[in-house]
Amino acid sequence: MANAVDVDIVVVGAGAVGLAIGRSLAEAGHEVLVLEQHALIGSETSSRNSEVIHAGIYYPTGSLRAKLCVAGKHMLYDFCRDHAVPHARCTKLLVATHDSQLKKLAQLQATAKANGVDDLEPLDGAAAKALEPELSCVAALLSPSTGVIDSHTYMLTLQGLIEAAGGSVVLRCPVLGIDRQPDGTFRLTTGGDDGGSLTCRRLVLSAGLHASKLAATLTASTGYTPPPTYYAKGQYYALSGRSPFSRHIYPMPDGAWLGLHATVDIGGRCKFGPDIAWIPDIDYTFEPEKLTAFLDFIRSYYPGLDVSRLHPDYTGIRPKLYREGEAVPDFFIHGSDVHGIDGLVALYGIESPGLTASLAIGAMVAQMLAHG
Repeated sequence: MANAVDVDIVVVGAGAVGLAIGRSLAEAGHEVLVLEQHALIGSETSSRNSEVIHAGIYYPTGSLRAKLCVAGKHMLYDFCRDHAVPHARCTKLLVATHDSQLKKLAQLQATAKANGVDDLEPLDGAAAKALEPELSCVAALLSPSTGVIDSHTYMLTLQGLIEAAGGSVVLRCPVLGIDRQPDGTFRLTTGGDDGGSLTCRRLVLSAGLHASKLAATLTASTGYTPPPTYYAKGQYYALSGRSPFSRHIYPMPDGAWLGLHATVDIGGRCKFGPDIAWIPDIDYTFEPEKLTAFLDFIRSYYPGLDVSRLHPDYTGIRPKLYREGEAVPDFFIHGSDVHGIDGLVALYGIESPGLTASLAIGAMVAQMLAHG
């Protein structure tokens, strides 16, 4: 933008979470401007994932991940119904493929119940196979509240609601730097065709993969140091022809990685992924040769896999707050109690289940700004 513009609240990042935050703020009566560096909304993490509506099974009880996922799941289903966003409660089977995984399956059921997910149905191998004849497992948990969403329509709907409430979404407007002004406002240096600067009274950083680098440009006297963000790339492999499954199939998780699972999208297409590779920089290059290492993993629950039907689909990159092998932290949603800067909310490491939790995160951030 060529001229400085005074606006109440700027949200940096028009992914699912940034748009959900913008919608909550705009509908609460605030003047909101959502800035997006790309030519399309949601073109990074938000559009390069499995589009699964998660139940809230895996996350440590009491964590933001758990609380926001469970609350967000209910909000998201209601939102999709009210705004005609394509979605389906297609359900999910979380499967143990051999007896050594039964203990882990029981632990996940207990964690889910503690998180408020009390609808899981334990199944033996025969009952699971009756639901999914192509499946091989010794036991499973059926999750009735797991689903799938058309994330692109969802984000377009959020954008429409922001604009209907008087807010704006500005594309091709990267934020290059942030200065805290003596009067407490923020001055953002912007790039793009109309690069310049603008000022705002309050600021939300929801920049996903770029959140840490952007926050590091913030000039403030509090000594706040944003957490580093690391990149984990995942590849998705599509299965041509008829899907072997009618619902999502998830193997036992391996640490924070949920395994190379099978998901069914809104159109009934089956895909497998993501795999995981830690990378130093953002790079969406597909490496199809890596599939070979995961074929036995897929066959552990889908022995009838025909490799000739698999083909590269897309890659996604998740913002991680830890390095490979380190303990998995919670979402970081930093308000003034953490960084000491009034009027600023900064979000880091918002990966899965960020899409499911997006509306709950939006409500949380709106509340933080109302009281901060």
